[in-house]
Amino acid sequence: MHSDDSDRLSSIYVPLRLVYGLTPLIAGLDKFLNLLTDWDKYLPSVLVQSLPVSASSFMHMVGIIEIIAGLAVLTSFTRLGAYVVMAWLVLIAANLVVAGYLDIAVRDLVMAVGAYALGQAAALRNERWIPFAPQTRTA
Repeated sequence: MHSDDSDRLSSIYVPLRLVYGLTPLIAGLDKFLNLLTDWDKYLPSVLVQSLPVSASSFMHMVGIIEIIAGLAVLTSFTRLGAYVVMAWLVLIAANLVVAGYLDIAVRDLVMAVGAYALGQAAALRNERWIPFAPQTRTA
């Protein structure tokens, strides 16, 4: 890749990486602190009633997944992490639709598109899905 192309790609890649790494990391940590919001309120009552654990415990598990996804994006697993964050945001949006928070669901779907863009930017940078895995040839 030419240096100018690499610089232009980095101007997109770096902010996307920071946003899609830090946002799930902070939201995941906040599942334990509830400083930003009371996260339990975003769970549909039908889900809460069917959970084998309390809503709070469930949100702690959600937080752990978000922390891992955010760290993946911020470390050498950016490409894989971006697609995990994308899928996670789509699942969150589906949950929000069921819970009746349509406005927030739309926002999360838009964010999922941004996470997809990060994954594509990582691919353009020739990043591997798993950094230390052997490179496979594609036809």
